[in-house]
Amino acid sequence: MPEEIITVPCPNCRRDVIWDELSPWRPFCSKRCQLIDLGEWAAEEKRIPSSGDLTDSDDWSEEQQ
Repeated sequence: MPEEIITVPCPNCRRDVIWDELSPWRPFCSKRCQLIDLGEWAAEEKRIPSSGDLTDSDDWSEEQQ
């Protein structure tokens, strides 16, 4: 039985991408889209929401002093 081809939208440009383990840019369609996404994270344009009380300026560690 032939393998089903799965496609997903590129997170950056929304172009359909074949979900293949051999793709070096998965889930992106190209190196360009991968680098655009990385740049947005590095510039803090994207964030993972947090419900914690810490802010960016808080200095913390796992060890309590």
